[in-house]
Amino acid sequence: MMRTVLITGASSGIGEACAKVLASESRYRLLLCARRLQRLHEIQSEIQELFPSCDVFCFELDVRDREQVENTFANLPVEWRDVDILINNAGLSQGLDPIHEGSTGDWDRMIDTNVKGLLYVTKYAVPLMENSPAPHIVNLGSIAGKEVYPNGNVYCATKHAVDALTQAMRIDLLTKGIKVTSVDPGMVETEFSEVRFKGDKERAKAVYKGITPLSGQDIAEIISFVLSRPAHVNINDLLVMPTAQATGTIIKRDLPD
Repeated sequence: MMRTVLITGASSGIGEACAKVLASESRYRLLLCARRLQRLHEIQSEIQELFPSCDVFCFELDVRDREQVENTFANLPVEWRDVDILINNAGLSQGLDPIHEGSTGDWDRMIDTNVKGLLYVTKYAVPLMENSPAPHIVNLGSIAGKEVYPNGNVYCATKHAVDALTQAMRIDLLTKGIKVTSVDPGMVETEFSEVRFKGDKERAKAVYKGITPLSGQDIAEIISFVLSRPAHVNINDLLVMPTAQATGTIIKRDLPD
């Protein structure tokens, strides 16, 4: 049975990796959305070159814009209005400053994307899942939703909110038969740090110096496993980190003397 997967933030990182891993399994149709539509079309072309039988539909979406989310989901093509799986992947971090020095613009962007965006997408996607025989929501959390680290203040707060919302969704959607899972990565080398440091590639690269971090592929393969469990099994919460990372801030780096 083909299952339709809606992935937010699918233009890079974990979202892109999820699209490619699931496409390789020949049992998923892909609804891919992000702000960068051109990049989505490039990913679509890459997928369909490798897996010609995989159906892919791309659309532009800024999850922060409630009206856009509502209108876009209400006007999907008829053949894409039934969704089996939602992967709430869109999210970001901005800045790494103590609370009294933080940018309110950064705070707004993180809250609007990581919390409100997840809420908007979930609200308007759940009605699309009502006909699914095996509906499932996967929220991308973070180690930052389990602990707070220095200068992580608002980002950590947003990911703690995702953790709480995931638990609440699991309760509220139980009667609809919708599984709800949180996948919570530690250090994953994607565009995450580059976005956090606003394009400073050297500072972003230094975050992963001396360790082998997780990749988007690693997380996508884990999500694939989560989705493959039988109907009576739900993985509620999965925390995954590189071997070199024990907590959000305790890391073993192999650096030259």
